[in-house]
Amino acid sequence: MQIETAVTTMPCLFCLSRLVTGRFHPSFQFRTSQRILQSSSVTSCRRFFSRLSIIDIPTIRLQPEVAFRRNNKKSRNNLQNGKAAYSQLSESLLPRPGKTVETYVSYGMTQKLFEVCSAQADYKIPQASQKGAETPKTASGEDLGVGEGWWYENFDLLPTFSTWSQVTFLHMYLLTVRLRALPSRESVLTHSRHLIDHFSHNAEHRMVVLHKLSSRSIRNKYLKDLFLQWRGILAAYDEGLVKGDAVLGAAVWRNLWKASPIGPDGKEELDWTQVAYVVAYMKRVLSELSRVDATDLISVLEGDENNGPPSIFRYSEADKRLVEGRG
Repeated sequence: MQIETAVTTMPCLFCLSRLVTGRFHPSFQFRTSQRILQSSSVTSCRRFFSRLSIIDIPTIRLQPEVAFRRNNKKSRNNLQNGKAAYSQLSESLLPRPGKTVETYVSYGMTQKLFEVCSAQADYKIPQASQKGAETPKTASGEDLGVGEGWWYENFDLLPTFSTWSQVTFLHMYLLTVRLRALPSRESVLTHSRHLIDHFSHNAEHRMVVLHKLSSRSIRNKYLKDLFLQWRGILAAYDEGLVKGDAVLGAAVWRNLWKASPIGPDGKEELDWTQVAYVVAYMKRVLSELSRVDATDLISVLEGDENNGPPSIFRYSEADKRLVEGRG
């Protein structure tokens, strides 16, 4: 059996499956037709398997494939015994097959879900692609971009990184509430972890491309602050759902409008009906999500404006009429 040099850099169990060997001992050597391979991964294998005593694994000597063909039946029997022992060992050490598959499925699914959340208050900074162009700033010093959609038009929010992150967090929270209804606690944790991972990757990408933050240490600091904000949002919105609309509205006001008594333009007093509108929106979306099967989440969130029902994350006149007392 020909042993490639790349094997020495692979994980222990995969290395073991390729080499079809058993317990390592101090005199064990990986032999090739050219030289003896030595690496830290081989050393780790030796130390790990030298402590195993629950399975009696026959020791075999690995040689080039040509040499194996010339050996007698005894060598082939040793190889078969080694394979059988490895099979027992892998079954006892490796995780259940479904776990790995579920992780990849969860990663792909949550990426689609995050993209829908991120698109609700997406924005662009045209000056970022123009050499020497200066990006306009808000009164508080944030980079001011260009955004479209009803989150900007109905609530007079400014197209900034802060607005994008808070609107995205709000929709991620709505999805998290729905995902908590999954039957498996492990699935809930996996989906939640991947969801915030997608946010972190996208947020750092925006910092680099749109806001020209080349310092990794500064980006890491901002990402840490955003993660803390996410944990606070989970607690604040959960409290609002339990204690009532007034508490939920206060949490929305603190996050979306930064607890400011004046509007985003800095001139007029904040229109509190806008806060109530967001609360009504959240309640409606949660109600609709509760009636959607988990396997259909992506399709109902993306929607189909031409041939099917629109996305659950949409502008609704019913929410507005409810707030105005006409619903």
